[in-house]
Amino acid sequence: MNQISWSWPWSLQTFRLLLKTCITQKDLLTAKSLHTLYIKSLIPSSTYLSNHFILAYSKCGRLSAARNAFHCTLDPNVFSFNAIIAAYAKESRTDIAHQLFEQMPQPDLVSYNTLISTYADRGEPEPAFRLFSGMREMGLDMDGFTLSGMVTACSDDIDILRQVHALTVSGGFDSYVSVNNALVTYYSKNGFLEEAKRVFYGMGEVRDEVSWNSMIVAYGQHREGSKALGLFQEMVRRGFIVDMFTLASVLTAFTCVEDLLGGLQFHAKLIKTGFHQNSHVGSGLIDLYSKCKGGMSDCRKVFQEIPEPDLVLWNTMISGFSQNEDFSEDALDCFRQMQCVGYRPDDCSFVCVISACSNLSSPSQGKQIHALAIKSEIPSNRISVNNALVAMYSKCGNLQDARRLFDRMPEHNTVSLNSMIAGYAQHGIGTESIRLFQQMLEIDIAPTSITFISVLCACAHTGKVEEGQNYFNMMKEKFSIEPEAEHYSCMIDLLGRAGKLSEAERLIETMPFSPGSIGWASLLGACRTHGNMELAVKAANNVLQLEPSNAAPYVMLANMYASAGKWEESATVRKLMRDRGLKKKPGCSWIEVNKRIHVFVAEDSSHPMTKEIYEYLEEMSKKMKRAGYVPDVRWALVKDDETGQGEKEMRLGHHSEKLAVAFGLISTKDGEPILVVKNLRICGDCHNAIKFISAISGREITIRDTHRFHCFKEGKCSCGDYW
Repeated sequence: MNQISWSWPWSLQTFRLLLKTCITQKDLLTAKSLHTLYIKSLIPSSTYLSNHFILAYSKCGRLSAARNAFHCTLDPNVFSFNAIIAAYAKESRTDIAHQLFEQMPQPDLVSYNTLISTYADRGEPEPAFRLFSGMREMGLDMDGFTLSGMVTACSDDIDILRQVHALTVSGGFDSYVSVNNALVTYYSKNGFLEEAKRVFYGMGEVRDEVSWNSMIVAYGQHREGSKALGLFQEMVRRGFIVDMFTLASVLTAFTCVEDLLGGLQFHAKLIKTGFHQNSHVGSGLIDLYSKCKGGMSDCRKVFQEIPEPDLVLWNTMISGFSQNEDFSEDALDCFRQMQCVGYRPDDCSFVCVISACSNLSSPSQGKQIHALAIKSEIPSNRISVNNALVAMYSKCGNLQDARRLFDRMPEHNTVSLNSMIAGYAQHGIGTESIRLFQQMLEIDIAPTSITFISVLCACAHTGKVEEGQNYFNMMKEKFSIEPEAEHYSCMIDLLGRAGKLSEAERLIETMPFSPGSIGWASLLGACRTHGNMELAVKAANNVLQLEPSNAAPYVMLANMYASAGKWEESATVRKLMRDRGLKKKPGCSWIEVNKRIHVFVAEDSSHPMTKEIYEYLEEMSKKMKRAGYVPDVRWALVKDDETGQGEKEMRLGHHSEKLAVAFGLISTKDGEPILVVKNLRICGDCHNAIKFISAISGREITIRDTHRFHCFKEGKCSCGDYW
């Protein structure tokens, strides 16, 4: 506010005008000065002025001062209560806001609307519906704001959403643009694009910028990017104001259709118009580049160009890092930087950084974030944070803590159950996975397509072929879920692991769409397990047609030929791989000890404790052989005439996972479980050897490879040797 003259006396009209200007401009200093004059009784006391001081402090984010102003109001009226309730609601203090609401002699429509919308935005539908019922019982008329809040409260309950929609039409509120905008948003979020379109196009000329933005986002969510972009062009032609929300919606459309080139061109337009420095638009750009293989370096450039990044932008950056396993450490660094500049993490921050901890398989990092989440006040969506923690503990090999947290959660949703079902499936405990799925059906929580991926995966890892086929058929017959490529890949894996290779091949040939590289890779893996060379060649060729730069099929074929003693064929495949400029992904394993990650490769001699590790393995090898262990030299993958039996055994003994296990055993206390992560599939000899090591050392040893968890205990593996 411009400097004001403090000459006295003032008229009451001048005082009111200054106070209103403070509220508009969020001028805290002047508001305090005016309040001082008011308290000293230099200005006559009135409820009207007291109410404006409550508004001034709440607008400036001074909640305690607003509360004091409210308590000092001699005769608070409905406006006084509504102002302080709105202040607490804005800060997500719904408990206090509701207490104040209960103290009101006679709440009005604004009082109800404020609390209903607050509960709805926080994802708490029950109190919102209770308020709505109470409001109707009192005979209060509802308005567009009431119904907008109720649509938001419906969230993912499509049946109640339709009932609220019907009430909107029967009550004559379908002309309210805010209600229709909310309907477009939530029909789309629940997968009902046609209903969203019907509402949008039925609005006619009352549509505003929010309506267009909502429909553009809806098309993007349903991967109809071309329609979203067409709608944007029509919006511009009609002369609607294009703001940051519109531009962010268009970026979402480019992201959904993975059109990086179109996104780059749109980015150029944003730079020309100056919108690229807007935090909201910047979030859309970072999301585009991180999800469409634009590279995290481009994401960093976008982030650095924004002068005042907000919490949403920080969260998008953390999310971008966490989606790429190679940048998981960067996600943690970004999370810490965000806290250093003064932002408190919200539910989205925690979900993204917990996902990064899952990628790292770092139990200590995950536990630290869990502790911070417990201490932090997360105003909404805590269930999402808990779901992410359940998944993180599972992926870090700690299934017991995952289940303990799951059981302590005050509420569960589909994602909670999906996370726990997937955890059991990854650990090879298929019976628990399926039992939890049956419980899910009994308590009427509808499974999603993701649920069935986990259930089919559990069946594949435990050899439950008939059950898997029944669940696959159940998807469409009972739940009207069309099987997608991932479900077919699970079925191919299920049949292939069980040795039913001809059935797996038949499924690929009769699928309603191309199996993609994942489906053929599943068949190739099964061919390796069961030694079907002819079908392996066919599967590998199909993978390479879809992914010419993928070295994995070459490596798998070469290893299969080597295992079968066909060295010339193996050499031919490796030469072809070299001629095409492809390199095998080097195998490595890592383990976290005392909050430090230790990485090992085969025949590693770079670790400071190499001597102790090799001595331990040599001594352990003697004990293992006395217990009946016989090295499977086929996994050495070298010709008999190139090396002797002893050297083959030595090579096997120094595989990266064995080195990591040995280091873990000599660096931790007796009885302490250890977790080793490998970036490739565990080899057959290592799998057998670690069973012996777990029995001799009396330790629980968990190996997480690219396919699943192997928990070794007392000489047995959780996979039951079915892997």
